[in-house]
Parts: sequence; structure tokens; C-alpha cells
Amino acid sequence: MRPQEASVAQTPVDAQEQPTVHRRPTTVSILWRVFTVNAIVFGLAVFVLIASPATVSNPIKRSELVALVGGLVVTLAIDLLLLRLVLSPLRRLATLMGDIDPMRPGQRAPVRNWMSTEMITLSRAFNTMLDRIETERRESAHRTLAAQEAERLRIARELHDEVGQTLTAVALLAERAAGELPTQAQALEEIVDTVHHSLDDVRRIARELRPEALDDLGLIDALISLCLRMERRGAVRVSRELEGSLPPLSAETELVIYRVAQEALTNAFRHAGATRVRVALRRAGETVLLTVADDGRGLPAPMPTHATGLAGMRERAILIAGKLEIDSPPSGGVEVNLTVAAKDAYA
Repeated sequence: MRPQEASVAQTPVDAQEQPTVHRRPTTVSILWRVFTVNAIVFGLAVFVLIASPATVSNPIKRSELVALVGGLVVTLAIDLLLLRLVLSPLRRLATLMGDIDPMRPGQRAPVRNWMSTEMITLSRAFNTMLDRIETERRESAHRTLAAQEAERLRIARELHDEVGQTLTAVALLAERAAGELPTQAQALEEIVDTVHHSLDDVRRIARELRPEALDDLGLIDALISLCLRMERRGAVRVSRELEGSLPPLSAETELVIYRVAQEALTNAFRHAGATRVRVALRRAGETVLLTVADDGRGLPAPMPTHATGLAGMRERAILIAGKLEIDSPPSGGVEVNLTVAAKDAYA
């Protein structure tokens, strides 16, 4: 092929590689929209007056006055209707601003091409502000809960390593003294029993502050241990439906799942008067779903939104961009559902 022919053959390829230019849709200012509406209404009114055979006498007759007033009312009604349509996006945005709930992230103002320039700018600015607020809220909650968990871990270790060891040493000394001094055996045995009870309390508090099973054995075994402890603490039966083939989750996500399950079980045991609780953890497509359902008395109506336990669960769900749903039907019982992404962005 000659050089000239090669140059001609390459021309269509270069043309295809040129980027497509998308023109931004033309928007109209709200000022000109209002002006256009008024111009149309008043223009139609003038046209009707010119085209109609109506006349105005001097002095004006009653029938002519009624016709003029009626025409004015109709004109104003049409103008009001059209202006209401033009300004409806602004009214909807104001309603959305009043309905924003910090506990339900993801709410955004719609942006449509047919909106006015000011409405598009205002909606985008409002959405950007919500993005910044939600990001800052998530990061702030992350820092707060991370510091809280670090402090819990430190206290749990101190309880286990120092207070627990001291009480264990006291119990051993009391047991040895009880064997050497028979006359003081009963008093020393009571001391031993008291120390052992204190040790059990210390271990329980340490486990609640920072679950050792979660760090050592993983999420599933930690949930099993939690359910067994709840069964031993009261007359409640906990059924477990825990899938073993879950996708990898970050340590933070596993901790949130564990804490939500712990809070839901604690509420069912202490406040709901439940006799049966179901704890389920399974994979649902690209998400992991935790469900804790009890047969207790349920939540009062209207459902409390600022209770400490419920607020804590919602805060933790927001931290990992999860979805928390709490349902309490009139028939009784509470069902807590936590949905988190299988591939967590906060790993």
C-alpha cells in the first residue's frame, strides 16, 4: 500500500477514537420562568379582551362589572396554578429539608433537567452538604467507637490480669488456711465462696467489655458463646441459625454484628420478658443478614427512637454503612435485622 493510501485508510479510525461530547441541557432561571408564566397569562387575558365583543360603558354597568371581576378572578387563578407548578420543586425541597433524619442516611434531593437553574444549584448544594455531614458523622462515630472499644479492651485486660489474679491468690490462701485451722474452716470457706463469686463477676464483666471469643475464635463461635451465656443467665431458650460459610468481613464489621446481637439479646432478656429468642446469621446475595427475634412483650407504640440501646445499635450500623430495621408488631415480640455489605469498605 502506498503512503497516501495508508493515510486515507487511517482517517475513519481516528474519527471513531474522538470522544463524544455530551452537551449539558439548557436550564432556565426561575426569574424567567415566572416572567414567562405571567406574560402568557396576561397575554391570553388581553387576547380574550380584544377578541370578545365585550364593551365597557361609562358609567360601567353591573353586568360589565361582574364580567370584568370574573375575568380577573379566572386570570389570577390560572396565574396562581402555573406559578404553583413552577415553584413546586422549591416546596418539595423545603419539605425534604424538614424531613431529613440523621438515622436514615441516603436521603437526597432529586435533580431534574427540567428544573430551573437556581433549583438545580440549590439541590446539588444541599446534596453535597448532606454528603459531607454523613461522611463526617460516619468518621466521627468511627473514631468514637474505636476509642470506646480500645478503652473497653484495656479495662477488660486489667480486670482479668490484675483484679482476677489478686482474687485468685486470696482464694488460694483462704483454702490453705481452712485446711490448716479447722476451727476457722467455715468462715474461710465462706470467704472462698465469696471470692469465687467475685471472680465469676469479674470474668463476666471482662467478657461483656471485650468478647475474647471474637478475637480468638471468630464471629460464629463468639455468637454461640453469647447465646449459651444468655441461656445460663435466665429462663430463656435461644435457638441458633448460624451459617458457617460467610464471606470475609472486617474486624470492625464483625464487632458491630456481635454488639447488635448482644444488645438485642440483652433487651429480650431484661426488658421484654421473652422465653424464646432466635438468632440467625446468613448470607443474602452480596450482603450478610443478622436477625434477632424474640416472643416478648414488644416495644411500646409509638416505637421509641432515642432509647440508649436502640440508638447505640443504629449508630453502630451507620458506622459500617449497614441497614438496621427494628420491627415490633402489635401481637408482640421484637425482630432486629442488621444488613451489612459482604465486601466491607471499612476493612
